Amino acid sequence: MKRKLLIYYLTILISFSGQLLGQTYQLAGNPVNTTGWDLVSNAAVDTDFVRLTTDNTSLYGAIKLATPITLSYCDKWKVEFDFRIDGNGTAQFGRGDGFTFWYLVNPPTGFVSGGGLGIPGNASGLMVGFDIFNNTTEGQMSKIHLLYGTNDTAGNNIEYNNTPGSTFHSPDLITSQPFVGPVYKHVEVNGETDLTNPTNWIIKIKLDGVLIVDQSFAPSGAAIGMTQGYFGFSAATGGASARHSIKNVKVFVDKVPILNATVTPFVCTNPTTGTGTVDLTSFNAQFVNNPGNYQFTYYVLGSSVPIANPASFPYSGNTTIKVVIKDPSSTLCDNGDGVIQLNPTPFAATDASLSGCNNNNAGTATFDLTTAALTTVLGSTMQFYNTMHDLNAGINEIPNPTAYASGAAVLFAKVTTPQGCVSTAKLTLNLNPVVVVTDANLRSCFLETNPSLGTFNLNNAPVTVGTLTKKYYPSLSDAENGTNEILNFLNYTAPSGVIYVKVFNAQGCYSIAKVTLTVIAPILSTVLKDKIICIEDKTTLDAGPGFTSYLWSTGATTQAITNVGVGTYWVKLKSGDCTAIQAVKVYASEQPVVTNIDISGNTVTVFTNGGTPAYQYSMDNINWQDSNVFNNVARGETKIYVKDSYDCEPIEIDITVPNLINVITPNGDGVNDAIDYSALSNKKNLQIGIFDRYGYKLFQADKSNRYTWDGTTNGSKKVPTGNYWYSITWNENNSKNTPIKFSGWIMVKNRE
Repeated sequence: MKRKLLIYYLTILISFSGQLLGQTYQLAGNPVNTTGWDLVSNAAVDTDFVRLTTDNTSLYGAIKLATPITLSYCDKWKVEFDFRIDGNGTAQFGRGDGFTFWYLVNPPTGFVSGGGLGIPGNASGLMVGFDIFNNTTEGQMSKIHLLYGTNDTAGNNIEYNNTPGSTFHSPDLITSQPFVGPVYKHVEVNGETDLTNPTNWIIKIKLDGVLIVDQSFAPSGAAIGMTQGYFGFSAATGGASARHSIKNVKVFVDKVPILNATVTPFVCTNPTTGTGTVDLTSFNAQFVNNPGNYQFTYYVLGSSVPIANPASFPYSGNTTIKVVIKDPSSTLCDNGDGVIQLNPTPFAATDASLSGCNNNNAGTATFDLTTAALTTVLGSTMQFYNTMHDLNAGINEIPNPTAYASGAAVLFAKVTTPQGCVSTAKLTLNLNPVVVVTDANLRSCFLETNPSLGTFNLNNAPVTVGTLTKKYYPSLSDAENGTNEILNFLNYTAPSGVIYVKVFNAQGCYSIAKVTLTVIAPILSTVLKDKIICIEDKTTLDAGPGFTSYLWSTGATTQAITNVGVGTYWVKLKSGDCTAIQAVKVYASEQPVVTNIDISGNTVTVFTNGGTPAYQYSMDNINWQDSNVFNNVARGETKIYVKDSYDCEPIEIDITVPNLINVITPNGDGVNDAIDYSALSNKKNLQIGIFDRYGYKLFQADKSNRYTWDGTTNGSKKVPTGNYWYSITWNENNSKNTPIKFSGWIMVKNRE
């Protein structure tokens, strides 16, 4: 039985570093994913492999990519797959036929009879067959056949095709690497352009890592000039039977990604010469991103000679340019190259208009004249003039067309295409309507924490009508320059002053409005004042009339509150929309303090400070006097009362007026022999001193002498008869520890 193997490997581009780049067509997965592939006849998916034929006779199966691949400018390629040939085929016919991997212009679409390996007669392309049946001996073998040409030998059997330079037949590998068996065999096929003969391919085939072939092959027959084909696998059993299976198929195609397959630029011809020139390289960016990373070659369609000077290509009529794009950093199979279609047409610029913003009613706008739609021809240059006379004369060209300040006007433009075609057009400049704004005012209540500040919602300023875009700035210069924008405009805290609002319409034009900010100062009661009362008294606090509402710290909502004792109070006074809090204190009057009391004989003098003069004094809390001196005070315990001008409860001081004698006769008769001060011994800080007329202290009374004096100095020497002075001080046993000073004279009569 005859069989032929044809396998074309169209594949991956291998980079010079050995890395595989680009798009990969695969048959992998479990079950195998066949998206993008066509199954023919008996071929079917069986778990993780594609079964081309079952183990039966007279079967055919194939699988191919659904779309053709162009390999016109492929420098290198690679394909990998695993195959298995197994089953119960009759030993008479070599246990089966074999299969082919191919790249064909005319792949099989149905059952193929005769010839074996499933390759149609007169199929053209690259075919790599894995043959297990020897048609001469009708015995089993394991040979690899390669044909780069047309399958047109007798019986359509590539086993017998020996076209010089286009075929290869390996030795029988049945002993070293038999094809038939339960284990998958791994195949790698690499191809690259033969630089010594660019129409040839250098083909390398490895079987389980063993290099089988490595040589240059020339296309023959209909494979010469072949640019497009289909990848696929096929197998046929004929009179033999075997299961043919493939899996882990990887066909690599590294393509330069093309943005546009065809570019049709505007081009024109000089009316005088009928010709023009175009820079073909100017369209590179329309084919790929980052064109500087690629190599471009340009051909007139139908010519194999590259255009020598693509930057200045002459043309006259319709011309198709084929653009070949290669990436020098990787191995390329550059199918999908671009086309530049040149169709010369007369050139005419079109009149256009531009509208600009009359910002803030300045009367002028700034125009970028180069943005006017005067032409759609890419790369055209434009020159602008105020009059047609200037344009025709080539004088007074507008020097700053990208930032031209003008009111409404009509200009004239000279438009020149990259091919040198010239036309003129009129450019009308219009001013957009002025954005209408009005200055506004905003008022805000003061902040309790800082009455000089208020919080404003700037968006509430009625500067314009409608829902236009607004931006807010602290100064006019900021608004004009777009700097220091106020971003917290809904909650803007500021003192009284101004801010500026930049109002934009849908065209981006703007006007600026001023907003005056006024912080409403707190309005407080002028009649509500702090008060001083006696601590036991009550009073009335009155905030006065004129406020919208009142709220006291007591909860009262009346203008005044009564029966108020000593303490701190506040009232919220509302005026309009603002509320001010005013604090008021009711102080307890300061009680007067008796600093000391002098007692001289039966005269008591009271010394007072503190409180609020004038003071009043009393010894019975009934009869009051302005004088602080009491005369003829009886000896013994008594009280002193003092109050100030607030007439509060008086302070009360207990005092003792000592009952002392003024004459002693220390003669030992038991009558007036000594002065006895012991009645004062319970007083605090009691100090008693006896002085002569010169102020010299003669005696100090204390516990040791029981606060008595017998007319001697130091308890031994009698003093001369005469008058002596005493001074007694103590603190009364009251809450104030009132200091008391009691002084007077005493006569001593001593006998020597």
